[in-house]
Amino acid sequence: MALGREWAGSACPGWVLALSGDLGSGKTQLVKGLAAGLGVVERVHSPTFALLHEYHGAEWVLHHLDLYRLESREAIVRAGLEEYLYAPPGVCVVEWAERWFDPLTETRRLPKRLRRVWIEVAGLNERQIRYDDTGA
Repeated sequence: MALGREWAGSACPGWVLALSGDLGSGKTQLVKGLAAGLGVVERVHSPTFALLHEYHGAEWVLHHLDLYRLESREAIVRAGLEEYLYAPPGVCVVEWAERWFDPLTETRRLPKRLRRVWIEVAGLNERQIRYDDTGA
């Protein structure tokens, strides 16, 4: 959560955070910290069954997507989520982002500002977090 709060300080409209990690690795916890840092006062929930939750912060809307239940890029497009992946009208966080952003075979255009985040469980209360920024 502290890392999410820290990252909120550099957030801007159009920023996409693409999160990857196993179940229970802490993706939603990171989003909770980001939301708090953006001034969201609502409780942040995992959008696994709703696919998308929107939270209004002090300056921007936080779009929280979860692609776990969508098995292909075509399913993501059919669900109407593609617009959030390229030009979100606020800040967008995508859980299970590897279902859309494949760093090994990426040939499509990327969002103007993208942070790919990999979270690995290193122990019961430990996580290893790596990230890579693309764009402005």
